[in-house]
Amino acid sequence: MQYRRAFALSLVLISCLVAGAKEKKKKMVLPTDILEARTVLVVVDPDAGVALDAPTANRTAQADVEKALMTWGRFTLAPDVSSADLIISVRKGSGKMAQPTIGGVPVNNRPIIVQPTDSGIGIGGHNGNPPMAGDPTNAQPQRPTPQIEAGQAQDMFVVYRGKRKNALDSAAVWRYSAKDGLRSPGVPAVDAFRKTIAEAEKQQGAQP
Repeated sequence: MQYRRAFALSLVLISCLVAGAKEKKKKMVLPTDILEARTVLVVVDPDAGVALDAPTANRTAQADVEKALMTWGRFTLAPDVSSADLIISVRKGSGKMAQPTIGGVPVNNRPIIVQPTDSGIGIGGHNGNPPMAGDPTNAQPQRPTPQIEAGQAQDMFVVYRGKRKNALDSAAVWRYSAKDGLRSPGVPAVDAFRKTIAEAEKQQGAQP
C-alpha cells in the first residue's frame, strides 16, 4: 500500500513538473508592444560617471549602439523620451569591480540626432514639446564630483518602455550584460537583442 501511494505521489509530481514546463514554454519572450515598437532612444545610463582613464567610453558605446541599430534597420532613432517607443540605456564596463569616476556630469544632453535616410542624412532635434519628467536628454547640470563606482565590470544594455515619465525608473523589459557587449563593430548586445526579437516573433507566429 505504501509503495502504491509513493508511486501515485511520484506521478503527481511528474505531472506538475511537465505542466510547469509547458506553461514556461508558452510564456512570451517579449511582450507584444515591444515587438511593435519602431522608434528608439539610446542613452548613457544617467547613473554612470565619467571614467578618468576612458572619459569618452560611454559616449562611444552610445554611438556604436546607434550605428548598429541603424544598420539593423528595424528602428528609427528618436530625439527624446516622448517620441521613443523604447529606451535603451547603455553603460560601458571597466572590467573592474570598482573604479574612480566623475559624477554629476550630464551625459545625455544632445540637441541633435543624425539619422541616415534613403535620400541621404536626416537631422532631427527636440520637437518643442515640454520634456517628460525623468527624461535623461534634459538632465540639469550638477557639480562634478569624484566618486567610486562599484559592481559595473561588464558592459550593460538595458531596454525600457518609452513615452512615459521617469521611464528609466520603471521595470526593464530586457537586459544584456557581457564583457565587450558594446564593442564595435559587432556590438554583441544589439545582435543578441535582434535574435531575441526574432525568437519572440517566431513564437508569436506559432501561437494558435
